[in-house]
Amino acid sequence: MTTAKKLCKKLDVGKEARRRARQSAGLPPSERVIPDKRRRPPKHKRKILESEID
Repeated sequence: MTTAKKLCKKLDVGKEARRRARQSAGLPPSERVIPDKRRRPPKHKRKILESEID
């Protein structure tokens, strides 16, 4: 029986950059919540008054 060959882990540039940033600056504060910008509420649309229509 042959053993399976282990795959080499590829270097992920983003993970490496974050790892180095954590080492130099430390971890961000845990109580700070960064809002997700993709889930914004819809913008308020200006309501048209009847006097503006005439």
